[in-house]
Amino acid sequence: AQDRVLGHHRLGPEAAEILRAQAMMAEDPVLRETIADVIRGGRDAAHAIADAFAEHRRAFQAAGGYLAERVTDLDDVRDRAVAASLGRPMPGVPAPGHPYVLAARDLAPADTADLDSEQVLALVTEAGGPTSHTAILARSLGLPAVVSCAGALSVPEGTVVRVDGGSGEVVTDVDEALVTATRAAAAARRDRATPSRGPGRTGDGHAVKLLVNIGSAAQLHGDEAAGAEGVGLFRTELLFLDRSTAPGLDEQVRAYAEVFAAMAGRPVVIRTLDAGADKPLPFLDQAGEPNPALGVRGLRVARRRPEVLRVQLEAIDLAARRTGADVRVMAPMVATAAEAREFATIARAAGLTNVGVMVEVPAAALRAPQLLDQVDFLSIGTNDLSQYVFAADRQCGDLAELLDPWQPALLQLIAACATAGGAAGKPVGVCGEAAADPLLAVVLAGLGVTSLSMSPRALAPVRAALAAHTLADCARLAKLALAAEDAEHARATVRSEARPVPD
Repeated sequence: AQDRVLGHHRLGPEAAEILRAQAMMAEDPVLRETIADVIRGGRDAAHAIADAFAEHRRAFQAAGGYLAERVTDLDDVRDRAVAASLGRPMPGVPAPGHPYVLAARDLAPADTADLDSEQVLALVTEAGGPTSHTAILARSLGLPAVVSCAGALSVPEGTVVRVDGGSGEVVTDVDEALVTATRAAAAARRDRATPSRGPGRTGDGHAVKLLVNIGSAAQLHGDEAAGAEGVGLFRTELLFLDRSTAPGLDEQVRAYAEVFAAMAGRPVVIRTLDAGADKPLPFLDQAGEPNPALGVRGLRVARRRPEVLRVQLEAIDLAARRTGADVRVMAPMVATAAEAREFATIARAAGLTNVGVMVEVPAAALRAPQLLDQVDFLSIGTNDLSQYVFAADRQCGDLAELLDPWQPALLQLIAACATAGGAAGKPVGVCGEAAADPLLAVVLAGLGVTSLSMSPRALAPVRAALAAHTLADCARLAKLALAAEDAEHARATVRSEARPVPD
């Protein structure tokens, strides 16, 4: 089932990465050896699997943080393995035979990715947060979703509900007037969703580049991706997963060249390997960490294993030369100007001339002018930046409110980076989940962001939202968002003052 889900080209790069990470749990050699030991002790396969996973589950929970939040993923792998050993059907979501809204406490990544959007109209879960795996996968499928919704399972089956994925609202007391208004609003949004092609522009012609996030060339197929002005985030992790040794130079060159060639004439921003204890790769041989989100990850891994970064940068340069593509390279998890300078020096020595860094750490945002003294551009990863700003685990549903990308404190850091970019005459983009919210995209443009990178599905509504507002409109709405008390008020205030935008 995992292999079948991983083959879906409709998934975005982060979604595919989530599924591969879950699939890797089943390949854990320690887990497999534990199962074998239990079987040799006389237990049948199904009970051996359950016993071994129970031991791993306790270890994950004891570790806390990121690993504790992966218990749901581990449970799903266990249930699938037990079903396979007994020859039973794989666990999954109900199929009532008609379109419906799915309510659940939470969903495993494989179940979310395999939802039929013709049947499942929306998803509501009691657990999770805006950047949880369930939320990311739902957005990748273009499925309206509200997560961390208390009481979702208490709504009686058969109740007509209205789910607004943009505002995070679920209405259960639906009458005919609301049904009519909702359908009319949906029709109006579809009409406003044009043009579906062309550059990102505000109503008065100010350019905001609209780019896509990808993990492989396969994700560039289709009409939606064809409307992008380039790639704002090419995640390279998928090439490194599920293997005991790092991919060689030739293999990397082929993979990168395939993407570069597909985007001929359009820029591609490629991120160097973003791995660490929270995204473990066997060949890196990293020791476990009590809090991997704050440990050795991103550029910190590259500093410990410089040969991995050296080969990757050489492959990127060779692929760029071979295809003649407009390639920019950036490093993840950069915290200081010294780290930015170190990466820029290595990348430029490899032949790459357009070098940037991701802003995911508050220290980097606070020192954006100094970072821009060393590099050519900044790309703000709002998902990680949110969790570090608010000391809130991305996967913790209880903290979903803090991780809302409308939080004024987060917007203030984005504004600081954009201001620094404007002063230096260098681009500053956003490539987190925030970029895919049409209404928030208008605010980001008003803050001075020069590009937005998102899943291909989000391009048309974001393009339409920008076109509906002048740059002065965007700046006015951005000021309102910054002045708001919290994320809820920021969103509500901007929505009340903005022109109607698509979801």
